[in-house]
Amino acid sequence: MNIFKMPKEELETLSNKDITFYLLESSKKSINTADLFNEIIKLLGLPKKTFDQKIGDYYTSLSTDKRFILLPDGTWDLRSRHTSDKVVKVVDNEEEEEDDEEPKEKEEQEEAIEEDNYDDTDDDEYDNTEEDLKDLVVIDEDELGLEE
Repeated sequence: MNIFKMPKEELETLSNKDITFYLLESSKKSINTADLFNEIIKLLGLPKKTFDQKIGDYYTSLSTDKRFILLPDGTWDLRSRHTSDKVVKVVDNEEEEEDDEEPKEKEEQEEAIEEDNYDDTDDDEYDNTEEDLKDLVVIDEDELGLEE
């Protein structure tokens, strides 16, 4: 399907991801996010301010669509053209947190062991607070000469 020969009315019925699919399919090469989105804006006749307002959402939509892959050079292409060893994995923060749970549990266990092995015999020299306070002098406000 030639995306450039489609009437504007038909293009408007497609999602940005579908237009991106056809753009990449017709280009035969990978394209960066900005160039793809600028081409969509041009095809749909949208105002240029749309780029600044929607580029983040567009990038997110590409990264969540399994038809596209982000290549190491920062360009997008169709997944069907590449083997899996060339794909940059886009990790969702929630997945990252789930993967990190096991190491955190291990750290917590190690900290608990360290606390159990903590030697508090050196703390006895700091427990004698009465001796530390014996030279403390309390002065009444009147003695300081403070006026209200």
